[in-house]
Amino acid sequence: MTQRSPEEYGRIIDVAESMMDASFPYLSVETWKYLSMPVISAVVGYVTNVVAIKMMFHPIEFRGLWKPWLGWQGIVPRKASKMAGISVDTITESLITEAEIFNRLDPDAVADALEKPMIQMADEITDKIMQRHHPGLWEALPAMVRGQVKRRVRAQAPSIIRELMNEVRTNVRYIFDLKGMITRVLVRQKTLLNHIFLETGRAEFIFIGRFGAYFGFAFGLIQMLIWMFFQAWWLLPLFGLLVGWATNWLALKMIFSPKKAHRFAGITIQGLFFKRQQEVAADYGSLVATEILTPQNILEEILTGPYAEKLFALVQAEVQRAIDSSASVARPFVTWTLGNDDYERIKAEAVREVVERMPETLSHMTGYAHDAMAIQETLITRLQNLTPRQFEGMLRPAFEEDEWILIAVGAALGFAVGWFQLVALFSNVFVERFGGIPGFG
Repeated sequence: MTQRSPEEYGRIIDVAESMMDASFPYLSVETWKYLSMPVISAVVGYVTNVVAIKMMFHPIEFRGLWKPWLGWQGIVPRKASKMAGISVDTITESLITEAEIFNRLDPDAVADALEKPMIQMADEITDKIMQRHHPGLWEALPAMVRGQVKRRVRAQAPSIIRELMNEVRTNVRYIFDLKGMITRVLVRQKTLLNHIFLETGRAEFIFIGRFGAYFGFAFGLIQMLIWMFFQAWWLLPLFGLLVGWATNWLALKMIFSPKKAHRFAGITIQGLFFKRQQEVAADYGSLVATEILTPQNILEEILTGPYAEKLFALVQAEVQRAIDSSASVARPFVTWTLGNDDYERIKAEAVREVVERMPETLSHMTGYAHDAMAIQETLITRLQNLTPRQFEGMLRPAFEEDEWILIAVGAALGFAVGWFQLVALFSNVFVERFGGIPGFG
């Protein structure tokens, strides 16, 4: 392919300029080129900031050829465990504790909420097990005796719940792992972690994009004025790099600095994140209460978490005691007919049935638990009262450690656009310095 001479490039440019002059008789092509500089700079500022934000959260999983070098994964999903740990520390150290959550549950109110499903479960288990193992014996028992056994079992249901609740409240740290629950929920659901950060800092992220456009436009005006008098080939790439770097860096600084409000020339200056503390606290508290610290998640953690066996041991002891107490009226007849070993085997099976049905049974108390725990109200109130340093710890860690990556990405994109400006708009300067445009001939 033949390389064009600078004279040929000049003729091509002259033709383009004459076409532009015909379309816009009041403005020359050269004028349009200069006017485009602040606009392009504004676009660069906006795009680089928006791309940097996107790269914080997406993609959720690594995409590329060679992890972690050739490809990318969003900073927050990539550091889900660490981000979750930071959120956990904020919640458990500054906002609410396991003991506080469970101390708000009144054992009598819980017993009232679960009494009906517990009674129904007790009747079903009694009939099911006796029909399975000794249908003839169960049917042979006088109806009065069978009814009395069931009534005794029913009567024990509320006391079982009260005793269990008292045990849980006394030994809550050995039964319920709040930190572990929050960490597992957030690491398991990386999109949830993204959702919390994006919702909590949505106003700040919008500001970052807009600020990039405003600052880029202002920077572009300076660039235009300098370019009128000094057209060095390196000037446009350098300005593009500076715009991409400075807009990201300044936007982050303006979000998190200063922490406390300062008055200057009649204007209050404070980091946007801290200025919005009341609103951010409401958003964060609502999200955590409705997505993480829900009665359903707490219940799941109790029943399936690392300490579930301790709870089941408590349930087993309480149910066995209740069965012995309830069956006392028929115990001599049953042990004489079945033998003590058979009675113990039936009792153990009844306990297993109770444990298996616990998730379904306890689900009936979630409505009461939601109101009694008042997690959302507690989180919002305490978040609003955090010190600036504590409050910063909610969102800043998502930026801080890898801020340089976001700033570097902005600088690289701006640098590339600067070269594009030089080649596409001021090709005469490029041709003069490098002798031609690669790929054209």
